[in-house]
Amino acid sequence: FAKGLAAGALAWGATVLALLTPKVHEAQTVPESEYRHLVIALDVSPSMRLNDAGPDAALTRMQRAREVLESFFERVAVQQYRLSVVAFYTAAKPVVVDTNDVEVVRNILDDLPLHHAFKVGKTDLFAGLTKAAEVAKPWNPNSTTILVVSDGDSVPPSGMPRMPASVRDVVVIGVGDPTAGRFIDGRNSRQDVTALRQVALRLGGV
Repeated sequence: FAKGLAAGALAWGATVLALLTPKVHEAQTVPESEYRHLVIALDVSPSMRLNDAGPDAALTRMQRAREVLESFFERVAVQQYRLSVVAFYTAAKPVVVDTNDVEVVRNILDDLPLHHAFKVGKTDLFAGLTKAAEVAKPWNPNSTTILVVSDGDSVPPSGMPRMPASVRDVVVIGVGDPTAGRFIDGRNSRQDVTALRQVALRLGGV
């Protein structure tokens, strides 16, 4: 029964990701020259579903990610942005590219089990960065912000992807408990603050 349930979940997750990828939305009101681009590289690994995030450690890491991104959407003129989401786990895949509909992004952030669409294994944050860079490459110079959201549970020591000229800023957001963490697959998973900070510094970001 368990194998059947897992297979069903995997098929469902793959179907969801396939249906969402990639949707391209055209601009309606803002001139092309005035648009900014935001690419969200979103960690969808199983550790992002652990409950140890937020002020009271009562949220999953993914729920906390949504809260942080909602705060971002409220603080900026989001109507002047085209939004893209790249999901990453053991590999990376664009889920939506250049939409001006923030509700599409909210739907993706609403705890969809996208990890089922990837092979099980070690999280590859650099795969997410590489795919984000590929998505952003055709755009105008200095027009793009890449926002990485992850618990930093697994970050390679080398192989940092290069960002194209279109990328002006890189912002790395860590979620999850940086001290106690939670157990998953027989190991303790926690936000790796040091690793995420190093990623930001090596990309010239924050």
